[in-house]
Amino acid sequence: MASSIGTWMGGGGGGGSGRRTDVGFGSPFSSDIWDPLGLGFGGGLGLRPGAGGDDDVSALAHATVDWRETDKNHIFRVDIPGVKKEDVKVQIEDDNILEISGERIKEEEKGDDKWHRVERSRGSFRRRFRLPENADVEEISCGLENGVLTVNVPKKETQEVPKNVKSIDIA
Repeated sequence: MASSIGTWMGGGGGGGSGRRTDVGFGSPFSSDIWDPLGLGFGGGLGLRPGAGGDDDVSALAHATVDWRETDKNHIFRVDIPGVKKEDVKVQIEDDNILEISGERIKEEEKGDDKWHRVERSRGSFRRRFRLPENADVEEISCGLENGVLTVNVPKKETQEVPKNVKSIDIA
């Protein structure tokens, strides 16, 4: 069975209920802590010891991922706008864990700039996916275009094993 390892904080995938599920509340078991104001709150669950006082966002930035399976491939598309390919790493761990990680770097402040709003997330991101047995990890390819990383994981060629069928006479 293919599955994501870790917390998914995205939307409802179109279930048609009309209810928003992407309001930013995390799982209590999540390691993805988002504290954009440096107030010391971890995932909306309470105070985090030793936090606060830092004016830099040091939270995990979230990279949203679509995983599509076709007859021949598993295709991952990751939204990482503003991230250079040198700041992204795609690797396979334990022969079946796809890990996509990187960092959105803080924009340099210039002289007397006055910031009115900072909403774009920055910091490190990491997403991990357990690949199915049919994934050919030796032939993975990826590319980054227009802020979208595409990881193509081909499926292994499967050969049907001929079934040995033996007819039995009815007495």
